[in-house]
Amino acid sequence: MAENVLAAETGRATGSSASRRLRALGKVPAVVYGRGSEPTPIAVPWRELRTALTTEKGLNVLLTLDVAGSRRQAVVKELQRHPVRRDVLHIDFLEVDPEEMLVTDVPIVLEGEAEQVLREQGVVEQVLNALVVEGKPGAIPGHLSVDVSDLEIGHTITVGDIVLPAGVTTEVDPDETVVTAQLTSAAMISDIEAAEAEAEEASAESAGEGEGEGEGGEAGPEGE
Repeated sequence: MAENVLAAETGRATGSSASRRLRALGKVPAVVYGRGSEPTPIAVPWRELRTALTTEKGLNVLLTLDVAGSRRQAVVKELQRHPVRRDVLHIDFLEVDPEEMLVTDVPIVLEGEAEQVLREQGVVEQVLNALVVEGKPGAIPGHLSVDVSDLEIGHTITVGDIVLPAGVTTEVDPDETVVTAQLTSAAMISDIEAAEAEAEEASAESAGEGEGEGEGGEAGPEGE
């Protein structure tokens, strides 16, 4: 696996004005901390960072920060974006030991189309969007895939159904719901209306049969 090395500039000025100037130069203000070291303000090149974060590992990619000649391996702990433009405003890097276990969140991504649920006017609801996992930094995936193709109304997919990569575990209850499929309100109302209509029709048929039996009964004996 190719090493993702980012040249990190130190000694950057802090504050919103200084951060805006850095971003205008194609750099992202950041801080790196962890493993007992003091937080270090740095700046990293946006283009190289974007390339590193757009692999299958996503935000969980293991990076090597070249900080003043010292290489520090780290992962993205928090990435702040502009609420409208979605530009990256600031990044927190957490320094890690590649051989030590790391606990982090991994996004859960739904794949496939639940055709049977759609045919029955149902809806697929994702209850859990990320899973807390533990593993060595290099083993943690960028996301976890959950296939909903075979999902049916009333069924659920749980944490225990998710296949984790080798060396990655989770302490989350395996029975915790990840995805569920249920009828929409419109479909439920339609089912209720259909059931009521069937009940009314059955009642009308029963009443009609009762009236017919009364009219078609045997005549009594004529008077002597």
